[in-house]
Amino acid sequence: MSNENLPEIEVIYEDTDCAVINKPAGLMVHPDGRSKGPFLTDWLAKRFPESVSIGEPGNGPDGQPLARGGIVHRLDRDTSGALIVAKTQRGFDSLKSQFQDREVKKRYLAFVWGDMKEEFGTIDRPIGRSGSDFRKWSAQRGARGEMREAETYWALLKNAEVPEGKIALVRCEPKTGRTHQIRVHMNAINHPVIGDSLYAPKRPLILGFERLALHALELEFADLAGKTVKAAAPLPADFKKALEILNISKPYDKLLSL
Repeated sequence: MSNENLPEIEVIYEDTDCAVINKPAGLMVHPDGRSKGPFLTDWLAKRFPESVSIGEPGNGPDGQPLARGGIVHRLDRDTSGALIVAKTQRGFDSLKSQFQDREVKKRYLAFVWGDMKEEFGTIDRPIGRSGSDFRKWSAQRGARGEMREAETYWALLKNAEVPEGKIALVRCEPKTGRTHQIRVHMNAINHPVIGDSLYAPKRPLILGFERLALHALELEFADLAGKTVKAAAPLPADFKKALEILNISKPYDKLLSL
């Protein structure tokens, strides 16, 4: 991949063994054997060349190996925000263990459809493959294949009403790390994420969003010395604009403690 096609990406935390970057919306984390790049792994190879051989390579649909150097976890293409990458094998092994043991805390902001009736809640619904669309996952009746446990905590930050209907700003904390988990769980309780063309294709784009209204706001994990690290990703322009439209003036970092 030509370096001239790579986006500018902010590094919001870095030590010897890992880095936390602010992934822009629209960028896939790694190749899947079908999609065209650039990918975050292309940027990583340039910015942290030592990461290329780190981690576990995957395989594409044709069985060919895919570059996943430094990748410990993923964000969907249209999700922005904080993502950890490994720079050393020691870093990768430590972070992988923390994710597997559910020790990494992940906090997201999302604009969703509908009026939230409670101030907070827990969605504890196993997730399987959708019975109607191979691209989708489901936490509802009709899901097929292996049903894997999934748990998401959410807290209401603000209910609002726009010409297109009632909406809400929520903070979500997925305890597990299933594919599309927040999108699937919020859709399962009839509050799909705004801009989700896969799970809410008939809903309009609003608040200035041209993509999924989901941002990975903060990650909390332990470095190799055991020290707790908190890394928060600044809000992208579309989230800031949506907050302005809804007259939510509280700085984004304050949203973490609500």
